[in-house]
Amino acid sequence: ALAALGSDTGGSIRQPASFCGCVGLKPSYGRVSRYGLVAYASSLDQIGPLTRSVEDAALLLGVLAGRDPLDATSLDEPVPDYRGELAAAPAGGGALRGLRVGLPREYHVAGLHPDVAARTAAAVAACRRAGATVVELSLPHTAYAVAAYYILATAEASANLARFDGVRYGRRAEGADAVEELYDRTRAAGFGKEVKANIYPCEAKV
Repeated sequence: ALAALGSDTGGSIRQPASFCGCVGLKPSYGRVSRYGLVAYASSLDQIGPLTRSVEDAALLLGVLAGRDPLDATSLDEPVPDYRGELAAAPAGGGALRGLRVGLPREYHVAGLHPDVAARTAAAVAACRRAGATVVELSLPHTAYAVAAYYILATAEASANLARFDGVRYGRRAEGADAVEELYDRTRAAGFGKEVKANIYPCEAKV
């Protein structure tokens, strides 16, 4: 495929892109409309491009971005010419001149796979060659990031997906004799393993 769209809450665009050697981009909150997306965690969900090149990602983002009257959280700001900015980047290794890149020291943790460390070092070197200033910094609350993510994501997911109960939205399971059983059967049949594991982290085998 020339390009595809993904929905990213905690890495569902970026991780597959890194596994497959293509470009994946999670836009900033509000940059792209989420109208039509089945909400998982509203404050984290974003729609973004999966493409074969950075230029294609810039082109697709330029099409996707912008104010949408059907999404109150979409940003009402002009959309930059992302592809044009790429084309206007100076040649001769200065494409990132003026850009400051932060490198959190907490991300270089014990147990980091050597290949990941090597790829990160290579990316940092490439940024420097392209003219960027790489600044080491500290994000002292990094240790709590996963815990905070799972508190927010599971709470929002439970609220957003509660409507899929077999009554008004989505599929309706057959054979239920009571409303609680209808809820259980419908969600058991309609939700995938990953969604169940995130909604019920202590019951991942549901």
